[in-house]
Amino acid sequence: MNYRHAFHAGNHADVLKHVALLALCDALTVKPAPLFALDTHAGRGLYALDGNSALRTGEAEGGIARLIAEAPKHPAVARYLAAVRACRVAHGAAAYPGSPWLLAHALREDDRIAACELQPEEAAQLKHNFAGDARVAVHARDGYTAMKALLPPKIGAQRYNRGLVLIDPPFEAQLDEFDTALGALREALSRWPQACYALWYPIKRRRALQPFYRRAATLPAKSVLTAELLVRADDSPLRMNGSGLLLLNPPWQLDRTLEAVLPLLARALGETADAAAPVNWLAQAEA
Repeated sequence: MNYRHAFHAGNHADVLKHVALLALCDALTVKPAPLFALDTHAGRGLYALDGNSALRTGEAEGGIARLIAEAPKHPAVARYLAAVRACRVAHGAAAYPGSPWLLAHALREDDRIAACELQPEEAAQLKHNFAGDARVAVHARDGYTAMKALLPPKIGAQRYNRGLVLIDPPFEAQLDEFDTALGALREALSRWPQACYALWYPIKRRRALQPFYRRAATLPAKSVLTAELLVRADDSPLRMNGSGLLLLNPPWQLDRTLEAVLPLLARALGETADAAAPVNWLAQAEA
């Protein structure tokens, strides 16, 4: 695997993913019972936007930098920007938080986080970044196999009935990655059916995703939601025109939060008039 998220940290896909991730955490922590979160493709968890990798692509300029400048008014945006500011207070003015950092920031003392990273250098840095946080266990392993090994979660005598699994693969295998991810989700749901699952995916040509949508709708989850952010038309195979999250068993009213905030992100980050932010139910539990 050659992918390094440092080249893409803070881009429009990260904005979508991390706004939604914090909204998920806030919805799940309303109830007092402790949570378990699994981040299957965690990367190093903390990035420097003034580093060579980020500067080489400049992708953060069209993501977090533009959002800070625009600062659309919505509680979910304010929550995200506050988390980025907190990260920068702790780690420097050019720091950007990856998903493990945001999970650790948003969850509570009695919650637990497992962060998986297969690439040795990234895993070593991830372990270093969270060495002082007893809530975070770093696993240098494949995230898909971890979904079998770590679910349902039990740490000591504590069993976790509620929680979140974030699956954020690099999609180096392109469309074949969807097969792997959907298979892993089906297996995980059989082990921990009550959890919330969030799968990030890139969008190039939307019509190529139709088989994925159809298969996702058949997963054995109570409800299946997609939330997407497109910064340009979804018809070019040469670049990532946007991205989405497949959400299984999303918390109550998360769809309303996303329906309100994602159009604001599309207006702030959109590069053409074709920018859009569709939120769609693929399967919905009966009221």
